[in-house]
Amino acid sequence: MASVLSLEHLGKQLPTQQHTWLFSDITVDIASPEITLIMGKSGQGKSTLLRLLGLLDTADDGTIRHLGKTPTEWGPEKWRMSVSYVAQQPVMLPGSVEDNLRAVSRLHKRPFETELARTWMEAVGLGEMDWSKQAAQLSGGERQRVALVRSLLLHPTVLLLDEVTASLDTISKRATEELLVDLHRREGTTLLWITHDWEQARAVGQRIWFLAGGRLLEDSPADRFFEGPQTQEAQEFLSAHLVQKEDAPCLP
Repeated sequence: MASVLSLEHLGKQLPTQQHTWLFSDITVDIASPEITLIMGKSGQGKSTLLRLLGLLDTADDGTIRHLGKTPTEWGPEKWRMSVSYVAQQPVMLPGSVEDNLRAVSRLHKRPFETELARTWMEAVGLGEMDWSKQAAQLSGGERQRVALVRSLLLHPTVLLLDEVTASLDTISKRATEELLVDLHRREGTTLLWITHDWEQARAVGQRIWFLAGGRLLEDSPADRFFEGPQTQEAQEFLSAHLVQKEDAPCLP
């Protein structure tokens, strides 16, 4: 059986510095559905990597395959239906919340799954939202969740999640995590998820990709990564987090 997603020597140059690589030679394979967390310091190209996989940017080197076929073999529209990107700061389409939720069915000419959309909106804490509300009036956290449900209505095989809970309060974050983990378990959806939230990474991650110095330095089961990273860069990354946690002020 073909891999869910495979990257072969993938690389991206910095647009402002010719012949300088943001990252290069990333070769990795997701053989079966799983939840992979992408971690690393800011500026390592994590978001750019997801954008490449979502065909929102172009790689300067290497090959991507989904279920054994390249983007050219799939065609951009079918690829994006199966490999769906959800941005940290999603763009709302003009019109209402309902217009945004119905965008997938309009674009791909298929029935709108009203009850499923309502179920998922409720699951992420938006069950009481008025669908006639203008999308431009939504808060950042509301936009994140509406955009997520909009992407889920594609029923993608792979979800590319770029800090999708960063603007959410604790209750909404937990609810969103539970929905995504449940989708992975029930439907076999692969989640490729950028996070800086250590608690989240430990709670939902099955596998960790750690980027540093323009390379994918570690690719390991989550428990192994957190208990004993293999590279000095990852050890320093974990140590810095522990120091920050210890230095955090205690609330009375």
